[in-house]
Amino acid sequence: MDITVTPLEGARYHVTVDDGHGLAGYEVTVWPSDVERYAPGATPEDLLHASFRFLLEREPKESILPAFELPVIERYFPEYPRRIGALL
Repeated sequence: MDITVTPLEGARYHVTVDDGHGLAGYEVTVWPSDVERYAPGATPEDLLHASFRFLLEREPKESILPAFELPVIERYFPEYPRRIGALL
């Protein structure tokens, strides 16, 4: 599984997932406050890599929203804040 994170403007990032069966792309907004809340000291890119590993352990790439703000993950997976630190 290859996860690529590319910064866009402001707090937006493009994430590409290649699972060997095709590519999927996402636009994710990660505010500095999100990094501070979920992974103090990490970069937004590192947090996104870990967040997509977390998501892909739980659902196929086709089920992930095409555009979202990072805290949306917690709405679908309440364990996200407790688990994300272990994936960094």
